[in-house]
Amino acid sequence: MATSDTEKITINLGYVDLGQIDLLVQEGFYSNRTDFIRTAIRNQLATHADVVKQTVARKTMVLGLQHYTRRDLEAVQKAGEKLQIQVLGLAVIADDVSPELAKATIDSIIVLGALRASRAVKSILADRIR
Repeated sequence: MATSDTEKITINLGYVDLGQIDLLVQEGFYSNRTDFIRTAIRNQLATHADVVKQTVARKTMVLGLQHYTRRDLEAVQKAGEKLQIQVLGLAVIADDVSPELAKATIDSIIVLGALRASRAVKSILADRIR
């Protein structure tokens, strides 16, 4: 891993936890403390991978153009979910999306750029647009 691919963090550990890590390093299970900590973090991320994927799918900020059609929002509604739209660029809610469907499926909208939608859709979502 190149230095530019990582971010340095600082953590505080109790002496007992640190001692146990040092023991595992000494016994050859890990090459050093950093190796242990990276492994522990990766294991926790793997444990929570499904939650991470769902959250990322639901909350990711899209860079560029994001277009939502009636069909897209009907699929969200059928799944019993709500969108948290976050776009850096242009977000478009198609003209075939009714205000009622938009209200039922869009929990919040954050757009750094521009939002294109019908006046009726913008009006019904006014309290959800930030």
